[in-house]
Amino acid sequence: MIIALASPRVASSLDDGLAKIERLVSEAATQRAQIVCFPEAYLPGLRGQDFDVLPWEHTQQERALQAVTQCARTHSIATILGVERLTDAGRQIVAVVIDARGEIQGYQTKNQLDPSEDRFYVPGNTRQLFEIDGVKFGVAICHEGWRYPETVRWAAVRGAKIVFHPQHTGTEREGIRLTQWGATDGPYYEKAMMMRSRENTIYFASVNYALRFQESATSLIAPSGECQAHLPYGEEGVLVQRIDVEKATGLLASRYAPERYRESTAE
Repeated sequence: MIIALASPRVASSLDDGLAKIERLVSEAATQRAQIVCFPEAYLPGLRGQDFDVLPWEHTQQERALQAVTQCARTHSIATILGVERLTDAGRQIVAVVIDARGEIQGYQTKNQLDPSEDRFYVPGNTRQLFEIDGVKFGVAICHEGWRYPETVRWAAVRGAKIVFHPQHTGTEREGIRLTQWGATDGPYYEKAMMMRSRENTIYFASVNYALRFQESATSLIAPSGECQAHLPYGEEGVLVQRIDVEKATGLLASRYAPERYRESTAE
């Protein structure tokens, strides 16, 4: 399978965001990718960061979904789009999975929120496995993949060959400038990417915004835990890579034995 990880800059307007999505989807499709993934809450932008979030109510939400489903259909490429979803309970961070026909397969909610996000969003409470062209995959969103490895294992034990990880790490106005992937003195994020693949023996595809001060690169990690490829820090673009699904055996995930974690009642 050929996958694509799209890393756009922060959108300045809904029109700008949709134009960036269209351009990166087209570029991915031109390189024969079968699926393309965008960062966390790319539309309207992740709240609580150092950039303005776009106006986002039901009208904008419906317009964005219609535009992106049409884009997927036009270019015949499955698309994972990070958006904010309005619900009766409140705003949720979700990844909407759209197939190459432009049909919505489902939504993966962010169920483990970062503590700083509690004032903006409400968590989801279900997980879903998806399938495109015979390849099963899961989605774990940002904080979930960094701090709650069980969100990745959930998909791996159910046969996922790859888990996509829409995320946001870094800032726009000031911060650190990374120069080396996985540097020992850098933030822990890229090291966590390695562990999510290595501890499950699957691919892990982490997709960040193209931030001016990025704290982790948009990266594809092989089942061995090695970084197969990544985009340069701070540069907008799309990473297109071929994955060998036969190497994603899920061996270590399949050996997970929850029955061995029962609390002992012995005195």
